[in-house]
This record gives sequence, structure tokens and C-alpha cells, in this order.
Amino acid sequence: MASGNETRDGFDTDLLVVGGGINGAGIARDAAGRGLRVTLVEQDDLAAHTSSASTKLIHGGLRYLEYGEVRLVREALIERERLWAMAPHIIWPLRFVLPQTNSPRPAWMVRAGLFLYDHLGGRERLPATETIRLANDPRGDGLRQRGRAFVYSDCWVEDSRLVVLNARDAADRGATVLTRTRLVDAARAGGGWRATLADDGGERTLTARALVNAAGPWVADILSRVPHARDDRGVRLVKGSHIVVPRLYAGDHAFMLQNPDRRIVFAIPYEGAFTLVGTTDEAWEGAPGRAAIAPHETDYLLETIARYFEAPVTREQIVWSYAGIRPLYDDKAASASAVTRDYVLDLDRGPAGANENAPMLSIFGGKITTYRKLAEHAMAELADTFPDAGGAWTAGATLPGGDFPAEGFEPLVDSLARDYPAIDRALRRRLARAYGTKARVLLGEARTAADLGEEFGAGLTARELDYLAATEWARTAEDVLYRRSKLGLHVPPGTAERVDAYLARAPA
Repeated sequence: MASGNETRDGFDTDLLVVGGGINGAGIARDAAGRGLRVTLVEQDDLAAHTSSASTKLIHGGLRYLEYGEVRLVREALIERERLWAMAPHIIWPLRFVLPQTNSPRPAWMVRAGLFLYDHLGGRERLPATETIRLANDPRGDGLRQRGRAFVYSDCWVEDSRLVVLNARDAADRGATVLTRTRLVDAARAGGGWRATLADDGGERTLTARALVNAAGPWVADILSRVPHARDDRGVRLVKGSHIVVPRLYAGDHAFMLQNPDRRIVFAIPYEGAFTLVGTTDEAWEGAPGRAAIAPHETDYLLETIARYFEAPVTREQIVWSYAGIRPLYDDKAASASAVTRDYVLDLDRGPAGANENAPMLSIFGGKITTYRKLAEHAMAELADTFPDAGGAWTAGATLPGGDFPAEGFEPLVDSLARDYPAIDRALRRRLARAYGTKARVLLGEARTAADLGEEFGAGLTARELDYLAATEWARTAEDVLYRRSKLGLHVPPGTAERVDAYLARAPA
């Protein structure tokens, strides 16, 4: 069969997962680890859309408390330290400074929310909230006004890599991962599903016991391709945009900035020389697709910078921007900012009395921080269909490259220095951050820079491109330079064309 899974019980695969964002990759990993035959299909690259366009935080969502989302915040806070332990190379702690200057919320309200935030999710290793005076604290440097501020903890994540590592772990556990593969249509047949898939080689058919619709912004589009699909759940598309500017301040802390309209904007250290600023919340009325920041969104973020920071930033200084469409569950909230970030799982067994053992599970909403728990809930919904599947297992299982203590990143870097002394120090550190213990697999027997092959700029080598193509489904320069890494911000002009040409020659 085209999927690569062995046909059994009349089906090519047990579970067909549509969508290669964080939810689809997480569900595929969970299901494969329970012994199910899994096929994941993604129409573009893994994390090509929403999952690579986040603010790149593993966080409880402090502002969601304001909307009464206590269950969601608690679940996310519990997951925060759990995910850090699972992937300490791509997830690490970050302290957030929350100035009270310009705050539309009284200080007592913010402090009460932070007290709840500290205690709601069983925080163990992250430091608690503190109150500081920015006038006599270095974390106030670079700000226009230096009054009181609160400092609290959350975590940073390399969002695209989190998706890729979940897909990699799913594949290592037997799943078939098909990128650049589109679901054309699907229909219930023979007590299961018959799906038509298409890629550059044409169309083919796959049969599956169950279907998971984790297509993110395309969740409703997938439902439209399924006869008799339920349509009583809605998705609300909200665009979030970010800009990257030259570094606004010194220090490795982030800022949570409150605007007069009560919306929140983060300013976060990014790729050493830059600051990431975002996000916006804009209703998206069109069909899902690739999004770009709008001029008025750029104005909004630049105005936020001007409100808080001494350093002026102009449009011409923006080095990069990105935008993504979030597929939120439509709870009929009055504004895009107030729409719930919680998720809803909709199990559809088909028309009453017909093929009721052919389930389709559609995923509405969700956020990166809760993806692992969402996957567990998804498998619980499908438990009756797969009674012989194993139990929940992902809570304590590290992702590829993350098999070292969360506190042990520096020892990992030190060990690479001992074993690869002739490899550039900055490159060793970057590879450790991106690949964790798998950096050794990438470096292999290399002992000098020449052993890594052609150099494309910013330490990107042919050896790394070969690794990404062979193990992480990278096919284009964009896959490499702006998803599996952010080297696109550092390489010289013309690099993307060179990388595309190299990957086009790489064996499939």
C-alpha cells in the first residue's frame, strides 16, 4: 500500500491523521506509541502554517484568567514543566517583566492573577513571582518609564521544531508521515474510511479504521469533503502577527506589555541580535491560507514599542515579520482577543444506524502548550474503536534529542566541546539547542569543519542539510531557514537559492 503500512483487518492503517501541525503530530505520536498503525498526511510542510507562527511560548496564558478560563490555564500550567522536561533542548525557562506603568488593570488585580498563576498548576522548578522597582533594577534599562513591575515565569519553545520532533518520534514508533500530501476526499466505507490522497506523483487510495481531522484552519474544509459530516461545531479564524526588530534592550528576560485597549503584546529576546514583538488579534474572514501582517497591525506593534521603550523603531528597521491563522473554537465571543483558546474534540460516528464504528474526530481550537494533553484526550475519545491499544504513555517520555536533564544543557554543550574540539564553538552550541543529544548523530565522525561539507552561511552545512532532508522531511530552503531553524535571519543574500538547489539534488 502507498502509505507503507501493512494491510491488516481489511484496512491499510488504523488511524489516518490529517494535518501536520502540533495537534496532528502530537496525536500521531501518541497513537503510534500505543501500538496503532498511523498515517499522518500534511498538505504542505510540517508546521507550515499556524504552528510555526506562534509567539513561541509554553505558558499557562496569564491573560486567559481574565476571561474565566481557569480549567485551560490550570491544564497549561501543569503541562508547562512537563514539556520542559520532555524537550529541554528546545524548551527553556524565561522570566517575564510585567510593568505596571500604562497598565489598564489595577496592580492588586494583576498581583492576584499572578498569585493564582503561581499556585494553580503545581509549579515545582520555575521561580515564583517577584515585585521589583524598575528604577533600580537592570531589567528596567531601555524602558521609557521605570515604575513598579511584576516578574513571573513561563517557558520559551522552538515551535516548529516541537512539531517536527513529535512527527519524528511518531515515525520512529512506526507511523508513516507523508508531507506535501493532500486529502482530496474521504467517505465511510466497509466499517471504516476510504480516503483519496494526492501528492506530486498523483492520487491514490488509503483505507483507515478511523479518521482524525486535525487540519487546523482547514478543519471546516476537511469536513466539507466528507459526506454527512456533522456541522454543528464552528471554527473562528483569528490572525496573529509578529515583527522582529533589532534588539530593544539588554538581558535575557522578556516583557509582557499591557496596552490601553487591554490587549497584551510580548517583547522577547530572539536569535541573539533581535527582539520578537507580538502578537495581534485580528478576525480572519477569508478562506484559510498563508497570511501576512497588515500595515495597521505593524502600526499597532510599533506604537506598543514606542509606548514602552526608549529606542525608536521605524518600519524600515523591521527585519522580518510573520503571521498565522489560529483556528479557534467559535464560542461567539464579542472580540477576537476574547475567543477561547480552549479546545473542543468532536467525535462523529456518522449517520445513526449506518457505519457507527467508523469514527471521525475533529479538533477545534487548542494551543501549543496543551497539545500533549489534547492528544491524550483524543485517544480517550477513540478508545472504543481501538480497545487493544496501549494506555497513555507520553507524560514522561522525552522527545528525540531531549534525553538529558532539563538542568543539563550546559553539560551537553561541554561534552560536545570535548568530543568535537575543532568544530566552531557557536556551531556546537546551536546544534545542541536544535538537536539535543541527536547533535552527535548529525556530526557523526566529523572532526573538522571541512568534514561537514559545503558551508552555506551562519554555520549551515551540507551535513546538516542532509540530516534535515533524511530525518526531518525538509524539502526547501524555507523549511530549513525559517522553520527547522531561524538561520534565515543570519545568512547572506542568495543563501535560500543555494539551499534550494542543494536540496533539489539530494536523494529523496
